[in-house]
Amino acid sequence: MNRLNAEHPTGMLPLAIIISFVIASALNVYPFSPNTATLRPMMMIMVLIFWLLFQPRYVGIFSAFTIGLLADFLMDTRLGQQAFAAVVVTLVIKIAALYIQPSNIVSAWFMASLGLSAFVLSLWLLQLITQNIVVTQSGLSLLTSTIIWPLVLLVLHRFALSNTH
Repeated sequence: MNRLNAEHPTGMLPLAIIISFVIASALNVYPFSPNTATLRPMMMIMVLIFWLLFQPRYVGIFSAFTIGLLADFLMDTRLGQQAFAAVVVTLVIKIAALYIQPSNIVSAWFMASLGLSAFVLSLWLLQLITQNIVVTQSGLSLLTSTIIWPLVLLVLHRFALSNTH
């Protein structure tokens, strides 16, 4: 999966990024039964990780902070917790990208798993510091997100692959 250079028309890629985040935010707040709510995948963070891996020119720390703030509002968490965790994910992905290129599904999956783990661990640390609690049920969400992250790759793959002529 090579990084995309000029495959899409000028306005198409930013529009695809915005639409993917809108759809991910809708999926993030879609109501589940209480029994399955703990398995809810972290769709906004998964989409953020995809764009960080394959379009780092368009999505970076400011985008991650904005997406995190939006997630704070949508998920009714303390303002700034998910924003901070999204920035941590961005830094982890950027540093990991120096050593590992997401050139195939396995390496992209590994980097996404690393980013998702960094998100959950930073949220746990923030919750412990600010509220003196740790919501361990988000570990199930981490597992679900890690397992289904290749579906995000499958859906958005046309924005990750470049045409080889």
